[in-house]
Amino acid sequence: MAEANVAKVAPERVKPKKEKPPVKKQTLGMKILTVLFSVLSVFYIAPVFIVLMNSFKTNAGISSAPFQFPNSETFYGVKSYITGMFFGNFPFWKTIVCSLFITVGGVFLILICTSMCAWYLSRSNSIICKIIYYLCIFSMVVPFQMVMFTLSKTADTLHLTTPWGILIIYLGFGAGLAVFMFTGFVKSIPIEIEEAADVDGAGPLRTFFGIVLPIMKPTFISVGILETMWIWNDYLLPYLILDKAKYKTIPIHIQYLNGSYGHSDTSAIMALIVLSIIPIVIFYFACQKYIIEGVVAGAVKG
Repeated sequence: MAEANVAKVAPERVKPKKEKPPVKKQTLGMKILTVLFSVLSVFYIAPVFIVLMNSFKTNAGISSAPFQFPNSETFYGVKSYITGMFFGNFPFWKTIVCSLFITVGGVFLILICTSMCAWYLSRSNSIICKIIYYLCIFSMVVPFQMVMFTLSKTADTLHLTTPWGILIIYLGFGAGLAVFMFTGFVKSIPIEIEEAADVDGAGPLRTFFGIVLPIMKPTFISVGILETMWIWNDYLLPYLILDKAKYKTIPIHIQYLNGSYGHSDTSAIMALIVLSIIPIVIFYFACQKYIIEGVVAGAVKG
């Protein structure tokens, strides 16, 4: 009875109501920018939609009316996809495996090597480290066309014309941007955290993989997204380096649909372009929020 009376007397706990964040009113300038960028987004999406639409049309339908929807005369169905996938004596599934291996392997190698390099460069004040850092920055300025002939000859001499060898070349070309972004982020990490790990007996590798790398996650994911989109869609570098009799990536396979004497299977090309952009579009939309987070995080200190 006493417990019941206490329960009646005790005031009921009222849960605090969650206050809704204030809604920011849009000014006239913000509304104009919204309309402007909406119109610009249509121009960016339109080419992708046109490629998707033409992938279901015949070659004649694409040539006569590339901007019209397929009708009873121009509709080709999925035949263009079948034609593109079974074109030539090189199966399309091999090109998918080759592109997937090069993309995953190249991105993994770039992320691990450049993140460790950026961590060391940002924590060292030696002249050599500064020179290496500025060389990485300078590599982003040099056009690829200036080095592609020398690179092709060097790759043949060193037997780098395989999917395993091209990973080293991608590491060299992707290191500039990755080191730049990683270095900017590492400078924002308090060095006291690493000093505490050193006092506890952690070595350099344990400090990096156990402490620094988890903190670098936003930039790590951001760089991975950018490098993935670059390597997956790259055509020129694999075309110059790989032994095309044994290995082909998806862009190279698409290029081979252009026959000699100006003949090309445009419908099959459109179909394979759609198949090639679907994985990267899905990957981008799944990870796009990390791009801004990684860029902003790396811009805290420079």
